[in-house]
Amino acid sequence: MDYTSKGFDETNQQTDLGAVIRNGREILFQGFNWESCKHDWWRNLERKVPDISKSGFTSVWLPPATHSFAPEGYLPQNLYSLNSSYGSEHLLKALLHKMKQHKVRAMADIVINHRVGTTQGHGGKYNRYDGIPLSWDEHAVTSCTGGLGNGSTGDNFHGVPNIDHTQHFVRKDIIAWLRWLRNTVGFQDFRFDFARGYSAKYVKEYIEGARPIFSVGEYWDSCNYNSHGLDYNQDSHRQRIINWIDGTGQLSAAFDFTTKGILQEAVKGQFWRLRDAQGKPPGVMGWWPSRAVTFLDNHDTGSTQFINMGPAGMNFHPYSGPIPDLIPYNPNLCLILSFSVYAHWPFPSNHIMEGYAYILMHPGIPSVFYDHFYDWGDSIHNQIVKLMDVRRQQDIHSRSSIKILEAQSNLYSAIIGDKVCMKIGDGSWCPAGKEWTLATSGHKYAVWHK
Repeated sequence: MDYTSKGFDETNQQTDLGAVIRNGREILFQGFNWESCKHDWWRNLERKVPDISKSGFTSVWLPPATHSFAPEGYLPQNLYSLNSSYGSEHLLKALLHKMKQHKVRAMADIVINHRVGTTQGHGGKYNRYDGIPLSWDEHAVTSCTGGLGNGSTGDNFHGVPNIDHTQHFVRKDIIAWLRWLRNTVGFQDFRFDFARGYSAKYVKEYIEGARPIFSVGEYWDSCNYNSHGLDYNQDSHRQRIINWIDGTGQLSAAFDFTTKGILQEAVKGQFWRLRDAQGKPPGVMGWWPSRAVTFLDNHDTGSTQFINMGPAGMNFHPYSGPIPDLIPYNPNLCLILSFSVYAHWPFPSNHIMEGYAYILMHPGIPSVFYDHFYDWGDSIHNQIVKLMDVRRQQDIHSRSSIKILEAQSNLYSAIIGDKVCMKIGDGSWCPAGKEWTLATSGHKYAVWHK
C-alpha cells in the first residue's frame, strides 16, 4: 500500500481538508534559497522534478510566484501577475505541469501581511493600489502603518503598508486570489508568510475558502535566552506556536522553530537538550507532532544574505535580506523607514546529517532544504534520500510513538514507532537485542530497524 499522499485521490482531498494531516506521511522540500531569483529558477526546478519525485517528497514549497517590488518575492504588489524574477508565467505553468505529472504537489508562498502600494494616498504615503488588480484604497491598510483601516491584529511588518484583514472586502479579495492560485494556476498547498502579522482566525477563513490540500504557517519569534545562551526550557516558545495552530482551527501546521533552535545547540555537545522535563522531544513536535513541520534551515536562516548579527536567533524578522540593496531608497515611498532584519541562524554545517537523522527518523512532518539536498554534494543528497527511504519503508509518520533512551552531552538515542532505533552524537552506542539490523549510518549518526 502507498502510504504517502501520492496515494490519495485529490478529488477526495478537496472535500476533506484534514486528509493529509491525518495521514501524516508528508515529506516536504523547500525548493529555493535566497539567491534563486538570480538563476532562471522555474527552468532549474523543472529539470529536477523527476529526482524530487523519485526521492519521495510529497510537496515542494516554491518561492513567491507573483510580481514583487523586491526580486526575492516578499514585497508583493500585483498579486495577479505571475511574471517574477523566478521566471515567466509560461515557465511557472510548465513547472507545475511537470510536478503534477510526477505526483508532487506545489506549495505556494502566500505573502498577504503586507503589500507595496502603487500611488500616494492618505498622508502622502503609497498606500493605494490603483491601476492593478485588487485596486484597494487606504482602508485596506492598517492605521498603524499609514492607512485608514483598523489597527493590526498582529505584529507590524515595518516600512511597508500592512494589510487590514478585518475588512470584509480585503478578505473576500484574498480568498478569490487564493482560489485562483489553487484552482486555475495549479498550486495545491499553501505556506503562510509572516504569520505573526495578522490573526490566525483569518488563516482559518482563507484555508476554508480556498481549500488547499496542506497548509503550513511561518510563526517565527525568538526562542528564550538567558545570559549564558539558550534556555533549556522552551515551553513558552512552543506554546506560542501551538496557540497559533489552534487559532487556525487546527487546519494549518506550523514550522517547528522551537525544535530548530534546540537541535542546532544540541548537536554541539548538548544532546541533553533533546529530552524535556517530561521525557518528550522539547519542540512543538513533542506536544503536537501532527502539526509540527520540522526543518534545519530555510532561505532566511541558512542562505547567503546580508547578516545583521545579534545573539544567535535573537533578532526577529519582519523581512529578510539586505534592505538597502533590495529597495532603492525613495523617501516618498516610505519603504525603509524602519526594518528589523532576520538574524542569520544557520544549522552548524558539520552536523547537518545528524540533524537530518533526527528530523527524518522522528514524528512530525520533516522538511528538507534545497541547498543541503542539491548544493552540498552527492553524498549528502544520497544520505538524505536513504533516511527518507527508511522513514517510508518502516512507516514512520507524524504521530509515531517515541521513546527517548539516552540524552547525554555527546549522545542521543531513541526508538520510534517500535520499528526504528537511531542515535546521533559521537558517543558509542547501539541497541540491545538481535532483532535490530543496521539500516544506514554516517558521520555521528546511525539508524537500525527490526
